[in-house]
Amino acid sequence: MRPDTPAENVDHTAEADRLERTAGLYPEDAEALLLRAAAHLELSGDRFAAAALYDRLLASGTGRTELENPHLVRALKASNLWEYGHEAEARAIIDGIRTAAPRDPAPWVVVAESLETHDELEAAHETLTEAVRLLLTDVPEPPAPTHPLLFGRHRVRRMLGVPHDAWDALADTVHNLPVTLDELHDPKRVWSLGSENPAELEAEISRLRAELGAYRTALSRPFPVAILHWPAPELAELLQAYPSLATEYPSHQEHLATTETALRELAASGTLNLGVVTGTVPSYEAFAASEATTPDDTDLLPQYATTLAARGRAVPWPPQRSAPCWCGSGNPYGQCHGT
Repeated sequence: MRPDTPAENVDHTAEADRLERTAGLYPEDAEALLLRAAAHLELSGDRFAAAALYDRLLASGTGRTELENPHLVRALKASNLWEYGHEAEARAIIDGIRTAAPRDPAPWVVVAESLETHDELEAAHETLTEAVRLLLTDVPEPPAPTHPLLFGRHRVRRMLGVPHDAWDALADTVHNLPVTLDELHDPKRVWSLGSENPAELEAEISRLRAELGAYRTALSRPFPVAILHWPAPELAELLQAYPSLATEYPSHQEHLATTETALRELAASGTLNLGVVTGTVPSYEAFAASEATTPDDTDLLPQYATTLAARGRAVPWPPQRSAPCWCGSGNPYGQCHGT
């Protein structure tokens, strides 16, 4: 499915089947692919089948292969279970996630929104407050993945009618839409939709459009425009096996500089949703074999990057200045390739 395919034109059951087949071809990406398949099953209304996929993922993480984010899988499973009547089991899973206190914001967002959806506002507020304290205390700049925690907490607090605190002020700081969070999260906004005043209706429509844009940004997971990055050991192995690629990669330092330059030029041209994918020689050779060509074909490199991005392997670019650089040096991006 293309990222820009309208939702009403998607056969969610067929898309879930396609993703399951793809997961069988690329077991190293099975977690990301099966999570997307489960989401399509939920959208199709087949929540039982989605639960079976979550159980399959959790079972696969009990052997030699560990899940990258088991807490997220459990959170999605709990949210799905609650939607089709298994409230007690969902609550037990949510309590377990809160006790485990994962360092990834995504599970916190899922369980808090599940609680909020079922009018458990106090519990949602407690969950979001636990998360922001755990993940954002003494953090100079909130990472982008934590923004939904701040926004969700702000929204729940507005519905509870409690005054702003320091975390709400931080949410206002990172919010960049033309309509303020206070307006977006005003519980009384719904009443303005019944107004007979055209100006009030127009203002509310503008707010709703802004809010819809925020939700689309949060929920959309389009494939990035990805640039291929080779770590130094992988590039050395690649060039030893296929010396003709040295024209493409004269040195590792030049490769890194060229990658950053290409990303900046794409950003300057207005290209959105940029990312970096990291290649490995075995994966690249397998891709070349699947395309019935040889790895020394330079035309294959961008195709390989696109395929990795479609399999969910891209890291968004640019990172925040305080986040680790995409090149793998371990240094903050602002002190490495972000200078």
